[in-house]
Amino acid sequence: MILAMNITALRPRFIRYLEPVADVFIRFGITPNQISMLALIAGITCAYLFFQRQFLWGSIFLILSAIFDLVDGSVARKTHAHSDFGAVFDWIVDKYVDALVLLGVGLSGISIISQYTTVPAVSDFAIAAFAIVGSLMNTFIKPVVYAEIGYREKVEGKIDDPLEGVGFFGRPETFIVLILGGITGFIGISVIIIAVCTNLSAIQRIIYLYRTLS
Repeated sequence: MILAMNITALRPRFIRYLEPVADVFIRFGITPNQISMLALIAGITCAYLFFQRQFLWGSIFLILSAIFDLVDGSVARKTHAHSDFGAVFDWIVDKYVDALVLLGVGLSGISIISQYTTVPAVSDFAIAAFAIVGSLMNTFIKPVVYAEIGYREKVEGKIDDPLEGVGFFGRPETFIVLILGGITGFIGISVIIIAVCTNLSAIQRIIYLYRTLS
């Protein structure tokens, strides 16, 4: 069995430190779905800033989007506001943010590998596209498993994820690499890392499912 601990499996520990932030949202009567919308808005803003090559500011908004994404679940749990639509909406927001922020880098026109090779500049966008595909497929595997195999048991409003600790490179790792790339100025290298690692992680999950479901 291929099993690799990732940051997603440590999610409960991170959420615990954001409890005070969740309490603030509850005090102002902001719903989990509204917080998810804030995560989407912050993600779109990040994508635009990346497109404008404002990578430091884009990274800050990406951090905000990640915080909102973590907090919405805490607010739902504390206010007993779990809903099927909220769970689905949260997934949709996550995927829009994942795709848009990488697309923003791809459309920014920065040199990812063309500055190091004789390969045409179009290859830079191709790498960003490969990163988007890997990022989406790495998590798209989950809802496919839920639908086809029939996982429906929920814990605090979320499906008890059979793939929680499988795959060495998930969404949190993608965000961390992008944020570090944006802060340090090595955004191109971060996209290469994401392109390679997300697709390898997806393959790792496929192998795990093949071995366990066969």
